[in-house]
Amino acid sequence: MSARKNLASLSAPRVLVKSFAAFSAKEYRRKTVLIKKGNIEMGVKKQPITKIRGGARVPHKKVTAEGGSVRMPSPQTVVLPLQQHIGAPCTPLVKVGEQVHIGQVIGDSDAFVAAPIHATVSGTVKAISPYLLANGNTVDAVQIENDGQDTLCPDISVPKINNVADFIQAVRQSGMVGIGGAGFPLHGKLAIKKETMVDTLIVNGAECEPYITADYREMMENSKHVLDGIELIMQYVGIPSCLIGIEENKPKAITLLTKAIAQRGMEKRVKVKALPTRYPYGAEKMLIWALTKRKVPLGGLPSDVGAIVLNISSVSVLNYYLGTGIPLVRKRITVDGGAILWPQNLFVPIGTSVKEIIQFCGNFIQEPEKIILGGPMMGLALYNIEGPLMKQNNAILCLTKEEMYAPENAPCIRCGRCAEACPMNLMPTYIERYGKQGDVVALKKHGVAGCMECGSCAYACPARRPLVQFLRHGKLVIRGK
Repeated sequence: MSARKNLASLSAPRVLVKSFAAFSAKEYRRKTVLIKKGNIEMGVKKQPITKIRGGARVPHKKVTAEGGSVRMPSPQTVVLPLQQHIGAPCTPLVKVGEQVHIGQVIGDSDAFVAAPIHATVSGTVKAISPYLLANGNTVDAVQIENDGQDTLCPDISVPKINNVADFIQAVRQSGMVGIGGAGFPLHGKLAIKKETMVDTLIVNGAECEPYITADYREMMENSKHVLDGIELIMQYVGIPSCLIGIEENKPKAITLLTKAIAQRGMEKRVKVKALPTRYPYGAEKMLIWALTKRKVPLGGLPSDVGAIVLNISSVSVLNYYLGTGIPLVRKRITVDGGAILWPQNLFVPIGTSVKEIIQFCGNFIQEPEKIILGGPMMGLALYNIEGPLMKQNNAILCLTKEEMYAPENAPCIRCGRCAEACPMNLMPTYIERYGKQGDVVALKKHGVAGCMECGSCAYACPARRPLVQFLRHGKLVIRGK
């Protein structure tokens, strides 16, 4: 691994916010009382939920929750990396100088775990060149100069679906991935083997990280698309029941979807479950455990325990594609943080530079200490703001020095708080030690592969050890990188 890649992938820290550290038990109880009072007023009933192990009490900080989403105009230039998903990178299908249209496939792969990349503006391909992503990987990227015409690709049409195979193919052609942050190609989740019995579709509306409200706005603004998407997935994939998990600090969304489900007469098959407001209830394995009390085995998939988990925005956007034929070319993101002038949710063309998004939000009111792509617990720190927004990005956070809490790392004091906080029951300090030693056998024995990099251990650590980075390094040691 090159020094530059090593720096980008390992030293981009999980952000600890100063207000998080000062978030006392008294303040947490006060917030909890207010949430419960609001739920009672909204008619939200307490649901039987299985508690998760560990986790963290993080403040809500959902200041953009009640503002409507704003559609950002298309930029003059977009940069579209040919790997915006977990899996194999795509091969460019266009050439420099070629004219392209919105929704045209510009990159694809024969690999199953991959999703096509579509042009998000109409215009001319100006360059195809290597690009360094925020996670340290380098892939080819297609640069398109906007002609300002917003011309749709003439090949776009509403997909015709007659069976399961048609449905899975349509999902793949949409370019959909987990747009809540994971980035796994959606068709890969829905292509269930015949021998696999799946009885529950779990729709993730938890959105448990602070600041981010993109999924909440999707629920409030496009509840019809959400429920239509759920019905289509249940119909074609053959899943009899659906559970929608939403944290109880979103009573309006819970009430809205519950009433809409009742109006459709779907309440026996589709149920909304109010989750405790605790991080990381939105993690895939945690959500399955909380809603079904089923434990996904180490190295296993949700389908191994009869479940499929999809982000609520992914379901909604998929339904939009099935009704219009327009693939994933725009997405909703949250722009927030104390350094930004106008925090808001935006509907942005994929490939727009972070710099232009920040400028659209009024630019900085003070110099940010750190800019995060994603949430403060699992996001990546950006090394510059020239890079593009990608499919799986759901937030841009511009945090001030006052918001940051980043003291010098101290030696481990063996308090065990990291182990108590780990939802996967791992021992982060042991994994740190064995990673430094390069002990592959010990790393496997202590289950480093089961780490979901949620950041709960680093959040709990009084010595402020960069534990997530050590855990990620342990995974790289196993892979021989």
